[in-house]
Amino acid sequence: MTYNIELREIQKKDNDSIAKIIKSTLEELNVAIEGTAYTDSETNAMFEAYTHKKSIYYVVTLNHEIVAGCGINKLKNGKSDICELQKMYMLPKARGLKIGKQLILKCIDFAKNSGYKQCYLETFPGMNAAINLYKKNGFQIIDKALGNTSHYSCNVWMLKNL
Repeated sequence: MTYNIELREIQKKDNDSIAKIIKSTLEELNVAIEGTAYTDSETNAMFEAYTHKKSIYYVVTLNHEIVAGCGINKLKNGKSDICELQKMYMLPKARGLKIGKQLILKCIDFAKNSGYKQCYLETFPGMNAAINLYKKNGFQIIDKALGNTSHYSCNVWMLKNL
């Protein structure tokens, strides 16, 4: 099968599509709970959540359909030189196509060019494929949360030096 894959910055018209991807993925993993992106107000307004100069959110289209997204934003209540890799979600049909790696590399490149020195992320213990992908891209598990993301249900914390 031929795949037409495009990675681009989010547009306002993408808000509904990416919110559905985030929520459906969390539902699929049985973690559509408080203290996750499922209940974040910004999940329904992703374009607006990434308008800060040192933030960006990318979406990926597969055959012209949005199937994944991931972003970089400053870490809430954290040091100014630490960013957060945020809201990396993808539909099942996008998995196994190296889209996750492309998103991480694009986000890390943006973070470095924005002057961040470290990149932080939070995830769930059961997300083994994601955790392995993060590890392959230089993230290491740390023993405590950084900043105050309000994602208290995400109890795997990872950090990468840029």
